[in-house]
Amino acid sequence: MTLSRRTFVTASTGLLVSRIVRAAQNDKADIVIIGGGTGGVAAALAACRGGAKKVILTEETDWIGGQLTSQLVPPDENHSIESGGGTKSYRDFRTAVRQHYRKRTERAMRPEFRDTTNLNPGNGWVSRLCHEPRVAVMVLEETLKPFVANGQLTIHRQCVPISATLKGDRVESVTLLDRSTGNHFTLSGDYFIDATEEGDLLPLAKVEFVSGSESKAMTGEPNAADKPRPSNIQSFTWCFILEHDDGKEHVIDKPKDYDFWKSYPNADKPLFQWNDPEFSFYPKGDRDPAGTKPNFWTYRRVVDSKMFVPGSYVGDVSVINWHMNDYTLGSLHGSTPEKAAEHRERSRQMSMALVYWLQTESPRSDGKKGWPGLRLCPEQTGTKDGLAMAAYIRESRRIKADFTILEQHVSKPIRDREFGKDKATAEQFQDSVGIGHYLYMDLHQTSEGEKKGGSQVYPFQIPLGSLLPIRVRNVLPACKNLGVTHLTNGCYRLHPTEWNVGEAAGALAAYCIAKDLEPKQVRADAKRLADYQDQLAKLGVLLQWPANMLRKF
Repeated sequence: MTLSRRTFVTASTGLLVSRIVRAAQNDKADIVIIGGGTGGVAAALAACRGGAKKVILTEETDWIGGQLTSQLVPPDENHSIESGGGTKSYRDFRTAVRQHYRKRTERAMRPEFRDTTNLNPGNGWVSRLCHEPRVAVMVLEETLKPFVANGQLTIHRQCVPISATLKGDRVESVTLLDRSTGNHFTLSGDYFIDATEEGDLLPLAKVEFVSGSESKAMTGEPNAADKPRPSNIQSFTWCFILEHDDGKEHVIDKPKDYDFWKSYPNADKPLFQWNDPEFSFYPKGDRDPAGTKPNFWTYRRVVDSKMFVPGSYVGDVSVINWHMNDYTLGSLHGSTPEKAAEHRERSRQMSMALVYWLQTESPRSDGKKGWPGLRLCPEQTGTKDGLAMAAYIRESRRIKADFTILEQHVSKPIRDREFGKDKATAEQFQDSVGIGHYLYMDLHQTSEGEKKGGSQVYPFQIPLGSLLPIRVRNVLPACKNLGVTHLTNGCYRLHPTEWNVGEAAGALAAYCIAKDLEPKQVRADAKRLADYQDQLAKLGVLLQWPANMLRKF
C-alpha cells in the first residue's frame, strides 16, 4: 500500500490540513462511475439504492458534486422545482441544504429567517436556493455516507481516467491516474458510467461521439449551422467567490494579463464594462440606493449576511459567474492536452483580472471607481486562491445515441407552429426516464465566436434512447454527454436535469445486473421497459410532467 502526505482544504472548515492519503489500488465492481459531479453522485446513489453490491465512484477534485461544489455554481433550476420539477432525491438534497442552515450553530441564521418557507440563504435570484458550495459538499457526503459505511460504495478522489480496455463492444476496465500520488490503478466492472464533465471516458472507451455544433443536414434542426463545426463549443468559466468587507482594503496584485483582458472586445465593447443598462452593481446590500435597477451582485449571491447572526460573515458573499469571465479563446476537449492546459490557465488569469477590475475600476453610481473591500474567499472554494477547483463546463462530448433529442422536440416556437399555441407541448416519449426544464436553450458565446441565445422550450422528458450509445453495450452517460445536440444541450445541461440523467443511468445499470439484461434489451421490450420505469418511479423519478405543468414556464 502506497502512502503519501498531501495538504488540502477541508470541506467542513475551509482550513488547510495535512492528511495521509492511501493510494488507490486495482479493484473490481459491479458499476464503475467515472466522474463525481452532479450526475455522478446521483448515479452512485441510484445504483446503491437499486441493489448493486459494489459501486466505485471516482472524482478528479477533492470535492464530489461538480456544478454544485467544485465549480461553485448555485443551482440553475426550473420554476416548478419546489412543487415537483425534479426527482425526489434531488429535492431531498435541496431540503437537506436548507436543514443544514437551520440547524447549524456556527455562522447561525437569525431566528426570524431560520424557518422561512423555501429558505434561500443567499437570496440570490438565479435560483430559489442559492447556497455555499461547501454546504453542498457536506450534504452530498452525508447522503452517500451510509453506502460507504456498509461497503457498497467506494469513492476515489483526485483521480482521472487515462485509458480503457475493450473486448468487442464491451469495456472491461478503465485505468486512472491518482493525482495525489502519481500512481496508476485499474478498475474493472460490469458497467461503466461516464459522469465526467466533458465526456472524457468516451474517446478512451471508443464510444462514438459528437463534439461542437452539428449541421442542418445532420439533425434537421432549423437553427443548426450550415456546416458541422466540431470545435465550436460553448465557453467555459473559471468561477470565484467574493465577500464584501466594507471599508477594508483587499486589492490583489495587478495580474500580468490585466490590460489584455480589460480591453478584450465583447460585441465591439470592452469585456469589463457594465454595458447592460438593465443592471447595477452594488456589493453593500440588496439594492443600490442611487438607482432602481436590479443589483447584479445579488444574482448569484450565496450568503445574504443580514440573515445570519452578527459576526457570522463580514459581508455578503457572491459567486462570480458572468459573461465577463466566460472564456472564448479556445475549448478544452476540442484541444490538445497541452493547449487545453494553456486555456485553463488563461481562463484562471481572466478571472483574476476581473477580480482586480471589480476592486479598482468598476464604475460606481457615486462617481467613484472600484470596490477595494471585495475579498477572494478561499475558505469558501476549498482552494488557496479563492478560484474554483475546476472550470464550469457548459458543453461536453456527446454520445451518438440510439435516439438524439433535437431542437424540434422541445422548442416552443417550433412546436407552436406545428401544433398550435393552444395545444403544443414538448415531444412525449414512451421510453421516458425523467423530466427537465429550463426557460430556454441557454447558449453562451462559443470558442469560435458564435454568440446567440436559444429559443424558449417547453417542459420536456428524457428518453431512454438518449442514454444508449449506438454500439458500446456497457457504457452509459450521466452528465451533459447524453444524446443531445449543440442546441438542445443548452436546456438539458443544468443541475436538476443532469442529476436526473445520472439517477436514471445508475438505476439502469443496477437493474440490468439484477435482471441479467443489457440496456438495449430494456428499451426494446415493452414489459421490461415498464418494469424499469416502475423502479424509477419507486425511487421518486417523475416520468412525465403533470398535465397542469406541461405548458407552464
